[in-house]
Amino acid sequence: MFSAIPQTLIALLMISSTHAAGPAVINLATAGSFTILAKAGVSTVPSSLITGNVGVSPIAATALTGFSLTKASAGTFATSAQVVGQLLAADFTSPTPSTLTTAVLDMQAAFTDGFGRASPTSLNLLGGILTSQTLAPGLYKWTSAVTVTTSLTLKGSATDVWIFQIQNGLNYASGAKTVLSGGALSKNIFWVVSESVTLGTTSLLDGVILAATNVALLTGASVNGRILAQTAVTLQMSTVKPV
Repeated sequence: MFSAIPQTLIALLMISSTHAAGPAVINLATAGSFTILAKAGVSTVPSSLITGNVGVSPIAATALTGFSLTKASAGTFATSAQVVGQLLAADFTSPTPSTLTTAVLDMQAAFTDGFGRASPTSLNLLGGILTSQTLAPGLYKWTSAVTVTTSLTLKGSATDVWIFQIQNGLNYASGAKTVLSGGALSKNIFWVVSESVTLGTTSLLDGVILAATNVALLTGASVNGRILAQTAVTLQMSTVKPV
């Protein structure tokens, strides 16, 4: 005769048998300590609001434009009324340069990881024109540009993952937005884009942008997540915050 299984063991078995849907997350490593990280500069048309650290490397602090920087006495970081956090550049006092070098390498590794993911859930969905779609967790790949025209709903749990692998540009139309449903979290959404990213006026994107080139946020555009760009990031009265 079998003995009864303790309720605590049953609970543990239920937890261990629950798996996140979608691909494995992309490891940002030290790049994940930045809300915005760019190699060629970050500019803002005031007033923007960025929550978290902003970094540029290998370029110098002159590429942080529009922020009215106040450099700390130690010279390792600067502050701005538009940033709830620190701004760091490659020409600041040690150890900032080496910290940024590592973060940029981690950013590039994260892009390579995301762009190299194979066996997509979907290939060239709707020719890259997304209008009021609801997408389950998965790896979505396009060999064309992608445009979100109105809204994009991502429905899943707090552990589910979405990777959007785009072999061209990403465009959010003015007023377009991401909607998270069912407990989905922006930290588990990755936009891996081989060309430019443009977010139209008052648009809202959720997730981590891993861009091979530039990212432009037009007037009033917002990102709930991070922007990690291998060229420049431009902001126009924009809001960027990890959530």
